[in-house]
Amino acid sequence: MKLFAVPAAIIKKEPVLTVSAVCALISMLFVPPSAAYIDYIDFRVLALLFCLMAVVAGLQRHGLFPWLAAKLLTGSIHRRKLFALLILLPFFASMLVTNDVALITFVPFAVLILGLTGETRYMIFVIVMQTVAANLGSMATPVGNPQNLYLYSAFGLSAGEFFGTVLPFAALALPLLILSVFFCRQGDLTVSLPENAGIDRMEPVIVYTVLFAVCLLSVFRVLHYAVLLGIVCTAVFIEDRALYKTMDYGLLLTFVCFFIFAGNLGALESVRAFLQKMLADQPLLTSALASQVISNVPAAVLLSGFTDNWRALLLGTDLGGLGTPIASLASLISFRLYMKTEGAGAGRYLGFFTLVNAAGLVLFLALAQLIF
Repeated sequence: MKLFAVPAAIIKKEPVLTVSAVCALISMLFVPPSAAYIDYIDFRVLALLFCLMAVVAGLQRHGLFPWLAAKLLTGSIHRRKLFALLILLPFFASMLVTNDVALITFVPFAVLILGLTGETRYMIFVIVMQTVAANLGSMATPVGNPQNLYLYSAFGLSAGEFFGTVLPFAALALPLLILSVFFCRQGDLTVSLPENAGIDRMEPVIVYTVLFAVCLLSVFRVLHYAVLLGIVCTAVFIEDRALYKTMDYGLLLTFVCFFIFAGNLGALESVRAFLQKMLADQPLLTSALASQVISNVPAAVLLSGFTDNWRALLLGTDLGGLGTPIASLASLISFRLYMKTEGAGAGRYLGFFTLVNAAGLVLFLALAQLIF
């Protein structure tokens, strides 16, 4: 039994990495490993992802995000305003620190606030709306989620092309998220946070903030990614080398596996012809539906090799983060965090989650079809 314990633990902890590894291995049966595999891998994307993860992990480690939230929420506050702030924190934070990091930071914070104020009956509502907010907010910037970073780099997009495509949808999401709190009762609440909810040391926060600005220079191709990698690795080693142990290397390996899988599929004429036809006929819908099954990051990597329609692929995988719980890895993160709360009910959560996400997916895809 012990022989199966480790693989089972890995599968449970890294389900998407497991799937990507299996896909890569199966594809190798049809396209044997060769030197051509090196050309499949986008090292710029991997370097940017690594640097952004390191910088965000450093900011999170030293308490920047809870400190900012505490400044906004402490004191007497209206219930609807409180919920709006809890929902909008991951919406805006995800634009800079990715949707999964925003939820890892602010879902536990929301659980704490709702517990302190006796508002736990709104737990499912707030966490589901935080998840939707993070997935929609993250689409607004190239660094908001991994698929944006990948597509921005893979297609060599300009800032104008990227923002002109995604900002109308992020802008529409904002008022809809705010309007959602009007389903909650009115009333005033008092929020008093623990004294330790704050920044432990300001010096590393300043260092990581500067490093984040340097990362943005590389994202927008002002600074070469190899130079950025050297700067970030050196700074983290000097500032806090233990940070290397906390990073999500599974995400990097997932990208490598899907680079190999997508590259091998592209080498198979029949598969390439099928995907090209699907993407030629319905590129937006194909990418959104693929996201529902394999999640939006792998969908972006897989489909990018079969179409030049980057706009439909970008919108399809971003909006495709709505829908099923596996459509976005961030959605699984918030679900797992919710299930750790007292009295958690998976059925109630998934029912409300499915209702909200399905409505959002249909609405935004319909608008995308009209606009583009």
